[in-house]
Order: sequence, then C-alpha cells, then structure tokens
Amino acid sequence: QRQMCIRDRRIVDLCAAPGGKTAQLVAAGAQVLAVDRSKPRLQRLERNLARVGLAAPTRVADATEMSLEKPVDAILLDAPCSSTGTIRRHPDVPWLKHAGDPAKLAALQDRLIANAVRLLAPGGTLVFCTCSLEPIEGPERVAAALEANPGLRREPIRPDEVGGLAELITAEGDLRSRPDQLANLGGIDGFYACRLVRSPG
Repeated sequence: QRQMCIRDRRIVDLCAAPGGKTAQLVAAGAQVLAVDRSKPRLQRLERNLARVGLAAPTRVADATEMSLEKPVDAILLDAPCSSTGTIRRHPDVPWLKHAGDPAKLAALQDRLIANAVRLLAPGGTLVFCTCSLEPIEGPERVAAALEANPGLRREPIRPDEVGGLAELITAEGDLRSRPDQLANLGGIDGFYACRLVRSPG
C-alpha cells in the first residue's frame, strides 16, 4: 500500500548521502532527486545505488537555498543533527560533540525546513527526521515550522505505518523511538520523524 502511494511521485531527498533512504524510495517506484552539498558523498551515494541495481539523478547543492524548476510532491529531510540517538551503538558520540552543537544544528534545521517548504507543491508532503534525542532538534523545530508557516499542518503517523508499534507514536502523532525501547528485539536507536503537509490552496 505504501509503495502505491509513493510510486511515480516526484520526491527530493535532501541531505541524501549515503543513500539508504534514496534507495528505498527509488525501489518503491518514486522519481527521486538526491541532493547533498558534498560531491564526494554524492558519488558514494551513486556507488551505493549501483551496488543494488538502482539509479537516481543527483545534485550538489546547499539545501538551505537551492531552487527547483517546479515544486515537487514530497521532500524527505533527514537533517544534520547531534546523533545522540545512536549512542547505544556509538558510545563515543558524547565525546565528539560540544555543548553548543544542538543549538547550532537547530538553527541549520530551521533553514533547511524553511527552504523545503518553499520547494513543495501545494498539497505536498515534507517528512522531517533526525537521529537526535534532543527536543530542540525534533519537536521544537516542527513547532517553530508550524508557527512560521500557517499553510503547513502535521499529518499524524499511524501505527500501521510503523509495523503496528504504537508505542513509537507520540501524542502529537510523530514517530519517536528511544534506545530503551524494543529491548526484546535487540534495542533500537533514538529517532524522530514528523510528517507535514502543505495546504492545497
């Protein structure tokens, strides 16, 4: 069912490298443009896609200010973040970050979201996600985006869209996983995702 919804939709994957999500979208039948500001990282993405028999056009661009010839149906923004949700697998993360990083990254995320909204067609969908446990890099950014864009609304994520794992859905309808969850399955990284839809009018 999800593949039918995605098939033939024009989707931009911002901050796309190394390409795992691009590959999933292409495999589901979407027309994907993969964007990253780093040419070497995009070249790695292209190699990763080729390894699984897939391909997608790529563009080296700054996602905070890039433009498109015409608006697109959907945008995936897996934004740069402090990666605190991956501490379970990468215990060195706290030693590689600085106290001011979340605030700086939050400011970058605001710029990325603002431009993503500009690139969306009326009725288009923006999925914003990070692997951070910090509210400033997740729900607070969504709240700021909704306040800045009256034509934007949250579309709650349903449990059936995440394998029936209702415990991963917040009261607002966002996806929020924590490292202490699903211990019986080996654990899970901390992750946040929100689906936003631009008004059709």
